Amino acid sequence: VLGRDMRLTSNEFADAVAKGLIDAGIEVLDIGMCGTEMVYFATMHLNADGGIMVTASHNPADYNGLKLVREEARPISADTGLVDIRKLAESDERSERDGGKRTEVDVFDAYIDHMMGYIDTAGLRPLKLLVNAGNGCASIAVDGLEKRLPFEIVKIFHEPDGTFPNGIPNPMLLENQSVTAEAVVEHGADMGIAWDGDFDRCFLFDENGGFIEGYYIVGLLADSILLREAGGKIVHDPRLTWNTLDIVEERGGTAVQSKSGHSFIKEKMREVDAIYGGEMSAHHYFRDFSYADSGMIPWLMVAELLCKSGKTLSELVGQRIEQYPASGEINRKVADQAACIQAIRDRYESDAVSVDETDGISLEFADWRFNLRSSNTEPVIRLYVESRADPKLMQARVEEILSLL
Repeated sequence: VLGRDMRLTSNEFADAVAKGLIDAGIEVLDIGMCGTEMVYFATMHLNADGGIMVTASHNPADYNGLKLVREEARPISADTGLVDIRKLAESDERSERDGGKRTEVDVFDAYIDHMMGYIDTAGLRPLKLLVNAGNGCASIAVDGLEKRLPFEIVKIFHEPDGTFPNGIPNPMLLENQSVTAEAVVEHGADMGIAWDGDFDRCFLFDENGGFIEGYYIVGLLADSILLREAGGKIVHDPRLTWNTLDIVEERGGTAVQSKSGHSFIKEKMREVDAIYGGEMSAHHYFRDFSYADSGMIPWLMVAELLCKSGKTLSELVGQRIEQYPASGEINRKVADQAACIQAIRDRYESDAVSVDETDGISLEFADWRFNLRSSNTEPVIRLYVESRADPKLMQARVEEILSLL
């Protein structure tokens, strides 16, 4: 399966990918402009041997690249073929066989049908939703879903445009968050939703324009899913954990920790047959979506929760934020990541109740905890701190660790 985002170079990249595959005798199923999760879906739905999405997600306009998956949308990592692909590229070995061709395939309606299967439409009521696609590809899916939903959807930066006239499609940037937040308040929306360029992540804002950290959305979705499927397994990353662990235990589920990153989360989910996996980075994974991440399923499920609970989004997450105040992600550039992590460990380890090395170091104390890890993609270290119902303590520990760094 081959798909592409709206970047100005994506058609050229897709044509090159298709030519290389066809020359090797491969049948290319071209699904056109789409989001990454639509390649995941099509790979699963069409029983294809693999999928390639041409995208650079939330990066600047002059970036581009490929996201690669195997059969059943299984990720390709350094351990499962990426190194082999690199060797093939560097050796320039060519496998020219007859039989390759490029066929346009339309999976859009099947994809929308699948998305709608995650919610009970009978329980929905009219809501007003503010959506910001950031001129990425999320609008394609939103427009398809809108026809099936009783919601009023207010759209900003909706048209796919690879020149990014309104800035990079990255909702993690504070300036982008403020635009969505202000629009939520201006239009009196019940919820705001923003996506990155290929919409494999979604970010939610409450009715007051407040940005909801992805950590609390993990807990919200775990709660909802365990109400439907009691006793299920929930996979989570080690960066911020207490809220998720608390909710999963309350609902009688089993929490399973995994190293951060989509390939690790997906592998762990398959290993333990988890029904849902969530990362605080706004990646949400679903067993029935081939254990892959989706940027559409989360907001659909949260909208359903708003309808059925009669509560606002700030009410749904407010109590959890009070119980487990968290710093979110704090990044710092340092000369020697390993040395910094070791120095922080040396400072705090003797007082810790537990030490975990699943991803960087996680140290827990009676009333607070932190995780410190090296970025997989940037020359920075990332810090996460949370406490038990004590925002002042959480903030004090953040400042303390940052000063040490």
